[in-house]
Amino acid sequence: MLRFFDIILSFIAIVLFLPFFLIISVVLLCTGEHQVLYLQNRVGRGMKLFKVFKLTTMMKNSEKMEGGEITHEHDPRVLPIGAFLRRTKLNELPQLINILKGDMSFVGHRPLVPSQFGMYSEEIQQKLATIKPGLSGIGSIIFRDEEHLMSFSELGYNECFEKIITPYKGELEVWYTENMSIWNYIKIILLTFVVLFKPDANILKSVYPQLPKPNQAMSDLLKKSGRR
Repeated sequence: MLRFFDIILSFIAIVLFLPFFLIISVVLLCTGEHQVLYLQNRVGRGMKLFKVFKLTTMMKNSEKMEGGEITHEHDPRVLPIGAFLRRTKLNELPQLINILKGDMSFVGHRPLVPSQFGMYSEEIQQKLATIKPGLSGIGSIIFRDEEHLMSFSELGYNECFEKIITPYKGELEVWYTENMSIWNYIKIILLTFVVLFKPDANILKSVYPQLPKPNQAMSDLLKKSGRR
């Protein structure tokens, strides 16, 4: 049933967003790296790798530069137009193609590169591998400003991502895996639109009071950033 919704909604969204995609494509071809799409290996269902489609927002071979595969707030590798695309999440638009193809769903855990997926415990990896990764999800909503959030940590970005962000994100992603339903699928899509237009909204806690609680380190980080 969820696959049916994925196909219908992704097809409609592609048609609706096509004019925006064409305009953005022209801008990208005329600026920065003169490249529209960026393809990268991500871990999918069954731990199989697939190519995720994204609009180009960073310099070519940025993952080989300082910072590696973790993007920082005000990262110098991010192109000027890329900063806008990342802030508005428009860089994720091509993943509608991944959804239509069946690599992804609208809702699920975020598809990660192998090195980041490997930061999860083996138990979490096994559970997440049972479903398709998603364009949005519980983890995506809570960590919608992940780069900004990590800037408040006393640890470096990479260490913060591995030791503080990843463990809690893994718990959230597993929670959705264990509570998949059409109703949660619909609610998370609606919540995604809420936080897109009102990024500071903390509506998730009231909708899902049963979500895993953050540990002390994660809780402290949320407080430092002004979130609870």
